[in-house]
Amino acid sequence: MMNHQIIKFTPTPEQLCWTFGGREPVMEVEPGTILEVFTEDCFAGKVRSETDLVSEVCEFPSLNPQTGPFYIRGAEPGDTVVAHFIEIEPARDWAVSTTVPLFGALTSTHLTATLQDPLPEIVWIWELDRKTRQCRFRSNVGEFSVELPMDPMHGTVGVAPANLEVRSALVPDAHGGNMDTPELRAGVTCYLGVNVEGALFSLGDGHARQGEGESCGVAVECAMNTVLYLDLIKGTSTPWPKLESDKYLMTTGSARPLEDAFRIAQVEMVDWVASLCGIGRMDSYQLVSQLVESPLANVCDTNYTSVAKVNRQYLGDISAPYGSAHQHARQVAADYLSGR
Repeated sequence: MMNHQIIKFTPTPEQLCWTFGGREPVMEVEPGTILEVFTEDCFAGKVRSETDLVSEVCEFPSLNPQTGPFYIRGAEPGDTVVAHFIEIEPARDWAVSTTVPLFGALTSTHLTATLQDPLPEIVWIWELDRKTRQCRFRSNVGEFSVELPMDPMHGTVGVAPANLEVRSALVPDAHGGNMDTPELRAGVTCYLGVNVEGALFSLGDGHARQGEGESCGVAVECAMNTVLYLDLIKGTSTPWPKLESDKYLMTTGSARPLEDAFRIAQVEMVDWVASLCGIGRMDSYQLVSQLVESPLANVCDTNYTSVAKVNRQYLGDISAPYGSAHQHARQVAADYLSGR
C-alpha cells in the first residue's frame, strides 16, 4: 500500500541551480518522499536548432542547471542519502547534441593545451520517439540516419560537498555531481554520503542516451520528467557514490588523471565486497580483479569518472547492502507504479 508522500516540483527559470553547495534549498522533504520533478537540459533549453550555437545562446558558467537542492530533514554528516530512480522519461520529442570548441576527449582543451585549432562547433538535433523508445540520428554531411535505443539517464546527481565548498554542476567528485554514467537509469539506487545538514540533494543533466565515456563531451541532451524515491540511512557513511541495481553493485571514482578515478572506484569495490562477503581485503582484491567490469563514465569533464561493476550473483549469499535499501526502494517503486 502506498503511504509515502508524493511531491511534484517544476522549477521556474529563476529556481534552476548551477552549483552543488552555496544555494538555499527549494524545499524541505521528509525521508521516504517520492519526488516527481522536471529537469531542464544541460543548455537550459536554449539550443533548439542547428543554428543555435552554444557559444552564442548560452553564457558560461550558466550550464548544466540542476533541479533542487532539496533539504532532507534529519540528514547529518555521516549519514547516507538513498536516491532510487523510479522513472526517467524525456519531456520533449527532441534532444540535442553538440561539439564545443576546447571541450571533449578528442580535442585540445584548456587543460591539454596544444597548437591545434579547436574543433568546429556543430549542433545535431535528435528526434525522440517516446512510444517506440528510439532516438534518431541524422548526419549533417551525407544522407545517413539510424535509430538507436533510448536509454534515459541522469548525468548529474549529488549533494552539497564537504568543507564549505561550492562546486560547479559541471564537476564530479566525492559528492556526486556530473558523473555522466549511463548506469544512472530507472531501477537503480544511488547512495550519496551526507556532508552538510539536510544533505541538499539536486539532480539534472538528462540524457536520452549516452555512450560510455561521453567522448565528445555532450550526450543526447534532453529535458526530463523524473520520479525518484528519497530516503535516508542514519549513521552510515558513504565516502564515494555507490550504485545498486537488481543485477550489479557499482562504485564510482572521479579524479584526474583517469588512473586515479579508476583506482578510487576499484578500491571502493574491493572494500565493499570484503565487507559484504566477510572475506579478507586481499581475498577481495583477487576476486574483484577477476570479476569486475570497468566502464568509463566520462573522460571529458573537469574530473573524469570511472565505474566498477560486480555482478552480485557471484558473491554468494551476501548480506543485503545498506540494510536492503535497494530492495525496499524497488517495492516502493512497484507500489507507486501500480497505484498510478
